[in-house]
Amino acid sequence: MEKFEKTNAMRILESKGESYEPIYLPVIPADGVDAAAKMARDPASVFKTLVTVGADLGHYVFVIPVAETLDLKKAAKAAGVKSVEMLPQKMLFPLTGYVHGGCSPIGMKKLFPTYIDETAILFERIVTSAGKLGVFLSVDPASFERAAGAKYADLVR
Repeated sequence: MEKFEKTNAMRILESKGESYEPIYLPVIPADGVDAAAKMARDPASVFKTLVTVGADLGHYVFVIPVAETLDLKKAAKAAGVKSVEMLPQKMLFPLTGYVHGGCSPIGMKKLFPTYIDETAILFERIVTSAGKLGVFLSVDPASFERAAGAKYADLVR
């Protein structure tokens, strides 16, 4: 059996005493919906990580189901700012330490206010990126909430 390297997100979950199941895909998925299909998971239970910039120039992280679209007005309301816009892709790695398609809400270079769509509580386990392309974490929503310091909010259109 091939030995897989742990990611920062995995180490943080372990350091906080939170259990998770790593999922390694042999082929990098085209997008989140493709990843859900390759894992044979309901796309509603697989979450993507979106990083934004607020009108206050602060950064905010939103975690939503892969097939959904972030409602920027709802996101701004959850974050308590006038507005938010998506972070330009070229800024993602310098800010978070993660690349597009492999951005985990856990283990960024800095801890940013993080919000997860309230639908996460409907599942026993949710899946998020583990911080590396093709590597994911299956974790119960409460463990994710604690490890990411996340708050639940209505975030999708």
